[in-house]
Amino acid sequence: MDLRDLFSSLQDEMHSKLKQSEVLNHSVDKGDNSEFNWIELLSNYLPQRYQVAKATIIDSKGNISEQIDLVIYDGQYSYLAFNQAGIKYIPAESIYAVFEVKQDLSKDHLEYAAKKAASVRNLFRTSAPIPHAGGVFKPKPLQPIIAGILTTRNSWATGYGKPFKDCIKTLNDAYQIDCGCVLEEGSFIYDSDSKQLCTGKKEEALVSFILQLVKQLQAVGTVPAIELDAYMNVLAFTKEAVV
Repeated sequence: MDLRDLFSSLQDEMHSKLKQSEVLNHSVDKGDNSEFNWIELLSNYLPQRYQVAKATIIDSKGNISEQIDLVIYDGQYSYLAFNQAGIKYIPAESIYAVFEVKQDLSKDHLEYAAKKAASVRNLFRTSAPIPHAGGVFKPKPLQPIIAGILTTRNSWATGYGKPFKDCIKTLNDAYQIDCGCVLEEGSFIYDSDSKQLCTGKKEEALVSFILQLVKQLQAVGTVPAIELDAYMNVLAFTKEAVV
């Protein structure tokens, strides 16, 4: 089997589905449909340990993020995901990655995605010890949260040229953008430490993005165990002696 042909077929299938939202005229409908298609796409092609949804992120101190178009969170240990009036709330400890979904890649949209990412990264996260058969593992260090942007087109006339590079390198710390996919341009990965930008071909945009994303998720490992007492402190428990 020719892997390039297999990837090309997968790319065509995914691209056709995501382009369906382009026929909608209403901007809100178009945005909602794009978000749904990206969520469905990643839900289908990411390993099952990862869950994908539109959500708002919360922490144990009562802080809350902005609503995030696409969140990748832990499907095994995220036992504090709530649904309230159609809005999903997920604890900060369970988050692997956050993405903004737009129709086009521009300076404004890139900076907006960075602002959304910072609203998640600045939340408080706990990490609890993990009991096992031989004892107890120490609390896991907090992993970095991946952030990116997903679009159909690139509004920069120079593509991933100097204006794009000048913009992305100014987004540091909590505002850092790590990766993205532009259907009609290609995927990109940005290493803020080395200031190195790696871009893919238009014809391989989706496949290269998903494979690179899985690689990044593998490097993160597993999210930390939630310290449940931190969330339970808001509940009113009464302690009484039993005699």
